[in-house]
Amino acid sequence: MQYLMTIDAGTGSVRAVIFDIGGRQISVGQQEWEHLVEEGVVNSMSFDFDQNWKITTKCIREAISKASTLISTFKPSQIVAVTASSMREGIVLYDKDGKELWGVANVDARASVEVVELKEEFPAIEEEFYAQSGQTFALGALPRLLWVKNNRPSLYQKISKISMISDWVLAKLSGVIASDPSNGGTTGIFSLKDRDWVSSQATKVGIKDDIFPPIYESGEAIGEVTSQASDECGLSRGCKVVMGGGDVQLGSAGLGVVHLGESAILGGSFWQQIVNIPSSTTPPKDMRLRINPHVIDGISQAEGISFFSGLIMRWFRDAFCDMEKLQASQRGIDAYEILEEMAASVPLGSHGIVPIFSDAMKYGKWYHASPSFLNLSIDPNICNKASMFRSLEENAAIVSAINLENISSFSGIDSDTVTFAGGASNGKLWPQIVADVTGKEVHIPVVKEATALGGAMVAGIGAGIYSSIDEVAKELVEWSRAVTPNMSNHARYQEQKEKWQEIYAEQLKLVDRGLLESMWRAPGVGCRKTHK
Repeated sequence: MQYLMTIDAGTGSVRAVIFDIGGRQISVGQQEWEHLVEEGVVNSMSFDFDQNWKITTKCIREAISKASTLISTFKPSQIVAVTASSMREGIVLYDKDGKELWGVANVDARASVEVVELKEEFPAIEEEFYAQSGQTFALGALPRLLWVKNNRPSLYQKISKISMISDWVLAKLSGVIASDPSNGGTTGIFSLKDRDWVSSQATKVGIKDDIFPPIYESGEAIGEVTSQASDECGLSRGCKVVMGGGDVQLGSAGLGVVHLGESAILGGSFWQQIVNIPSSTTPPKDMRLRINPHVIDGISQAEGISFFSGLIMRWFRDAFCDMEKLQASQRGIDAYEILEEMAASVPLGSHGIVPIFSDAMKYGKWYHASPSFLNLSIDPNICNKASMFRSLEENAAIVSAINLENISSFSGIDSDTVTFAGGASNGKLWPQIVADVTGKEVHIPVVKEATALGGAMVAGIGAGIYSSIDEVAKELVEWSRAVTPNMSNHARYQEQKEKWQEIYAEQLKLVDRGLLESMWRAPGVGCRKTHK
């Protein structure tokens, strides 16, 4: 029997997941990790590659150990290929010997001054680069590299290579530093049409232009597990190391979203709304949306992002729902299941509660209002944990619907169905709310953790087990259920959505006036340059 492994390096944790070649998940090793605030560096989120590699190897060994317990005949040597996925935008820098120098996680926002510097010294450069790459400077690599040049000059001089965090995992396993379009494309130093680096962008702004590693398509083998890596993590020497990709794009593959016009909502820590479009499509001039290369050649993805949707739910659970967590433990279920049971009795509109968290995506000027609940009542029968929880579910669906509508307006592509996956799709209430708010039939896959399955697909392609992502998706993606929208509810949610947009705009004004703090703002938004 042959097995495949995906290492999924997320914002809050890393997982090693083993699949059999029929796409069945065998075992998982998972551990949370934290990103470091660098002393004296505002809005920093450093990637602790030394500690995180130890955590990664522990997860790999845990997955192998669990598989050995579940399957008496299982041996690590039967894992024939391994790949990796990660949070996009996070980068790692290396010296000439391939040793890590510096790294940051995806939402590190330290480079505000550098974003302003680029815009002031090179007028319209962000628009020029966005037209090529589909990325703004919000989370791009150029401002971060410029920050290193400005603030860590001795380290900057040592930089020989750059990669994404999933690439770093593969480099630790194989010794080969490389990248792929779906993740490397999120640096912004990239061509959507050519699916390759645009080093001239770095040249133009005075950044090293010889640090970009080879590009492999997802599913191409780049090397084998080295002896050192084998000793550290327990994978067999010679196990194929296969190029992976960005978490959203591999997640799309794991959902079968592999053809033009197909769409999905991925409901994790952040929510992504994606639609497959031709890679020749020019990004929209207003820079409202993000455009990324897919893991499939010839296809890009128009993407909207809802900030912290899943993390907000975790905050609400941990801050206010100790009783529900205790009840869940006693019943042997998830606390979210109890909260959904409570919220199911709350009427549409959540008694008028208006959550203010993530805005709809405005990629060119990306910031959010101050987190809050508005229009609360002091009647405990109306304003309580159940109604507030439902309001958060409704709000996540509303922001997703707005992002999908913006994608449709730009691309001319729309669909009456959408795939819904990730932890948010596990419940009963939330998928129905998504269907009602969007007016689309919601399809929910059997495998909710689609990114790991997408990784297994490309690992299997690299091992010669599968022929293509398109073909293997037909074989492995299975569907749990479809949720039909209630169109009467949809009409009511349309009114609620319009009202929410007006209220959110007013809340942004309070941030603009300096009266409240933004939940998150992109580097350079509302910032003035303070040095030359």
